[in-house]
Amino acid sequence: MTTIVLVASLVLAVVAGAYTALDRLVDDRLLLVAAVVELLLVVQAVVACVVAGQVRTPGEGPTMAAYAVTLPLVPPALAYLAIKEKSRWAMGAVLGGALVVAVMTLRIQQIWTVHA
Repeated sequence: MTTIVLVASLVLAVVAGAYTALDRLVDDRLLLVAAVVELLLVVQAVVACVVAGQVRTPGEGPTMAAYAVTLPLVPPALAYLAIKEKSRWAMGAVLGGALVVAVMTLRIQQIWTVHA
């Protein structure tokens, strides 16, 4: 699951990076990619909360669950910012947010593989 989320968030980062380079504003294509990332993050949050109890190291299970629960808040915030802010920097923020999602997803995977 985390691999799919990672790939989707990197696709969002590439699209946002291309939009930043081309000085384009948000459109339906970017919002569709963000919606797919959002759907995958919600599924990942449910799965991570279920398996967080299996993490043996104290504190790492709640950390994994907290990461998973907060990640679905990122794409809607980025989409809102991109719609409201009519500049190149809005796409730069979407790019940065997509990379944050990718890094936090990798951290969830790391917690699961190392501490479970």
